Amino acid sequence: MRHNKKFNHLGRTNTHRNAMLSNMACSLIKHKRIFTTTAKAKALRQYVEPLITKSKEDTTHSRRVVFSYLQDKYAVTELFKGISQKIADRPGGYTRIIKTGHRLGDNAAMCFIELVDYNENMLKDTTAKKAPKTRRSRKKSTAAAETPAAEAPATEAASEEKAAE
Repeated sequence: MRHNKKFNHLGRTNTHRNAMLSNMACSLIKHKRIFTTTAKAKALRQYVEPLITKSKEDTTHSRRVVFSYLQDKYAVTELFKGISQKIADRPGGYTRIIKTGHRLGDNAAMCFIELVDYNENMLKDTTAKKAPKTRRSRKKSTAAAETPAAEAPATEAASEEKAAE
């Protein structure tokens, strides 16, 4: 029975699972986005988000703790130098999982897992949506008044060009 066994074992032994999650976390930190199965992405999110939170405080102790999980000094350097600067004011939720469908061979659910602050397309959408929206009635008089005013300079410019010839 699986009583009180909270995390997904992913069909691997403990050491294999830890090594896989460590490698995936290093790849996520280096490339900012990786393509994997949904189950692995959910397990990776639980693995990497505490490490990102730990990187907000740049001390020797926190670097050693993170290095004990990642075992890659380039990933640790990138995490503490680049990523921690960008996520300094974010209270949590550093990763996003975007489902992409099913794999052709075995029909496994696939997805992207990415760092939230590094997706430029999503950041543009959130800034565009923040414009306040007001409900105003449409007045026919203002709409009719704006149309001839826009057309008038164009006709005046065309008539001036004909006169110059």
